[in-house]
Amino acid sequence: MPALNTIPLDKLARLIGTPKGPAIIDVQTNVDFALDPRLVPGAVRRSHATMAQWALEFQGRSAVVVCQKGLKLSQGVAAWLRHEGIPAEALEGGALGWAAAGLPMVQEAKLPPRDAQDRTVWVTRARPKVDRIACPWLIRRFVDPNAVFLFVAPPEVQGVAERFGATPFDIEGEGVFWSHRGELCTFDVMVEEFGLGGSDPLQHLASIVRGADTARPDLVPEAAGLLAASLGLSRMYDEDLEQLEAGLLLYDAFYRWCRDATDETHNWPTNKPKARS
Repeated sequence: MPALNTIPLDKLARLIGTPKGPAIIDVQTNVDFALDPRLVPGAVRRSHATMAQWALEFQGRSAVVVCQKGLKLSQGVAAWLRHEGIPAEALEGGALGWAAAGLPMVQEAKLPPRDAQDRTVWVTRARPKVDRIACPWLIRRFVDPNAVFLFVAPPEVQGVAERFGATPFDIEGEGVFWSHRGELCTFDVMVEEFGLGGSDPLQHLASIVRGADTARPDLVPEAAGLLAASLGLSRMYDEDLEQLEAGLLLYDAFYRWCRDATDETHNWPTNKPKARS
C-alpha cells in the first residue's frame, strides 16, 4: 500500500500520455539529476527553492512531484502545492525507482534548447497531414507539455528556425536531425531518440503512423484509417493550429486503442435474440 500522499509507479505510468494526466514536476537537485539526466515522460524541471515563483502555473490540475528517491524534496514540494490548493502527490520511489522499474525515460540531452518561458519551440511546414500532427502529439504528451509549434511556408522553415531559435522537424534538409531516416518516418525517429522505444503501445502506434505517412497502408490494417482521418481533418480546418488541436484528440484515441483495446472486437447486433426451439 502506497504511503500517504504518494502515487505508485504503475499508476502514474497509466496516466502518462493521456490528455487529462497530471502535471509531472521534477524537483531533483542539479547534482542528483546530473547522475542520471533523464526525465519521467512529460516531466518539467523546476527548483524546489523557487516554488513561490512557479507554483501557481499548475493551478487547475493535479500534480505529481518527482525527486531522486521520493523523499523529502518531493514530499515537501507536494505539501506546498496542496497548501496552494493544487492536488499533489509525490512519486513513490522517485526517479531512481522509476528507472529501476525499467519504465521509459526521456533523455534530457536530446531535448532542444528552451525559450525564455522554458518551452521547446518547433517549426515545420504548414498544412500538416500525418507526421506533422503525430510528432507534436508525441512531444506534448510525453516530452514537453508546453511545447510551441510553428507552421510556416515550406521554403521558410530553416530561416524561421534560425531567426526564432526553433527546431525544425519533418523536413528535408542538410543537418535536420528530426526527420525521416530510411524507411522510418519522423515519429519513429522521435520515439527512439527520446528514449520511448520501450513502450509497446507507442511502437504499435509508430507502425500505424509510418504506414499512413509513407503510403504503405499494408504495414498494419489501421494505417489506412489513420490516413483517411488525417486527410479529412486537413480539409475541415484552414488554420493549422486548430487542426493540431483536433488531431491531438485523434492520436489520443489511437494511443488508447494501442494500449488497451487491440484485442477488443465489436459486432452487430450485439445481443442477438435466442432462436426459438
